[in-house]
Amino acid sequence: MKEQRDLWVLERDCWAEGHERVCGCDEAGAGPLAGAVYAAAVILPRELVIPSLDDSKKLTPKKRDMLYDQITAQAVAWAVARVEPEEIDATDILSARMNAMQRAIDQLAVQPDFALLDGNRDHGKSGAVTTPHDMIVKGESLSASIAAASILAKVSRDRYMEEMAEQYPRYAFEKHKGYPTKLHYDLLREYGPCPIHRRSFLKKL
Repeated sequence: MKEQRDLWVLERDCWAEGHERVCGCDEAGAGPLAGAVYAAAVILPRELVIPSLDDSKKLTPKKRDMLYDQITAQAVAWAVARVEPEEIDATDILSARMNAMQRAIDQLAVQPDFALLDGNRDHGKSGAVTTPHDMIVKGESLSASIAAASILAKVSRDRYMEEMAEQYPRYAFEKHKGYPTKLHYDLLREYGPCPIHRRSFLKKL
């Protein structure tokens, strides 16, 4: 229980400053060579205890799926948005990440007064988070709201990449989710890129 309560320190600070509705926001898929970048925004009930809630990267896929169901069932509001590979190539990955996060926030059924964002950058050349916010480095480990958002973004993107694996089976997307693994590079060199590859990420080929 103590660890769970510690995840609410940042939100409590926001409430103390007068922000009634605080959302957490995080993205997944900045590094892959293929597929969209995803972001999620979540407003949780105050002080909600979700056992095992943590940074999505520290959880097993099975645990993430379980938590995804719990978060979406209990959240005051949640939303997931994505930016397609074509837009990533037309802009840059930082702008795409910011645009994905702002789109997720904009899609919340209950609009937040304030957002807690994972990371240390809030704008790129052609994208920015415009909702009032604070940037939190390693926020997925420090904030319940950001941890919840990290899980929704990660699970949503993984499910999308599994769908893409069925559409483009030769690339084994179900194994590496588009990340730059040796297997992925080997398959790229053998078959060339498919429509969901980020052309701006393929400089090494």
